[in-house]
Amino acid sequence: MLSPSTRSKLHPQIQAFHRKQSLKHAILIAIAITFASLVMGLPLLAIFFRAFEEGIAIYWQNIVEPDTIHAIMLTVITAIIVLPVNIVFGVCAAWAVTRFKFPGRRALITIIELPFSISPIVAGLCYLLVYGATGLVGSYLDSWDIQLMFNLTGIVLVSLFVTCPFVARELIPLMEMSGQEQEEAALTLGANGWQTFWYVTLPNIKWALLYGAILANARVIGEFGAVSVVSGNIRGETMTLPLQVQLLYDDYNPTGAFAAATALTVIAIITLFLRSAIEARHPHRH
Repeated sequence: MLSPSTRSKLHPQIQAFHRKQSLKHAILIAIAITFASLVMGLPLLAIFFRAFEEGIAIYWQNIVEPDTIHAIMLTVITAIIVLPVNIVFGVCAAWAVTRFKFPGRRALITIIELPFSISPIVAGLCYLLVYGATGLVGSYLDSWDIQLMFNLTGIVLVSLFVTCPFVARELIPLMEMSGQEQEEAALTLGANGWQTFWYVTLPNIKWALLYGAILANARVIGEFGAVSVVSGNIRGETMTLPLQVQLLYDDYNPTGAFAAATALTVIAIITLFLRSAIEARHPHRH
């Protein structure tokens, strides 16, 4: 215990230390806010300002333009197909990695995360080389009049590739941490595999599963590079919403491009809010 005289001597020094700390905190916060405003805030505001600059009527006219509506529908259809497959794959991959020991387990984890390290454009080119009309698989399928590239199938395939790690990556650490004692207890009590998963495993992983699904869905909707390679960029047929934004801008229709971009921006903002809500409710999800 410090004596009163010692505490009185140290009090000015403590106050000076707290003032310095407060100043550092204020500077760091100011830097963070400034950076976020310049890099994210102003561009987002610019998108909406440019989209509505000519009025709501012109904005709506660009949104309901047939090619843009088709791009929105194609993007939604792609997400509807890709997301359930991603969820099933993610759960199965996480279950295999965390519940079984087998040769090549680490290699499987590396393969699952491979899309994070490969450029989407490179991935699209790889799919084109394999599944295109002159590719290893595509040339054989072409003889049967089956075409996988330059249509919805190609868009779905590359979208699956670039998004497949999201769900599995969220589930694997959580399932490794939670262990399998509860599942083993359920099995000893007579539950079958499906009952064990539905009543024991799923309640423990549901928030991580939802978190990964939200991120995967956002990536599907916003993917540009890989889709641009395998879609063929056929106007009104294989243009997803990100491709439509680029097309409109290249056609010297910036208002239409920014109007279409607002849809992607709204989806991104909703994704961020959902992600933040899940993290706030389950801060120790990992």
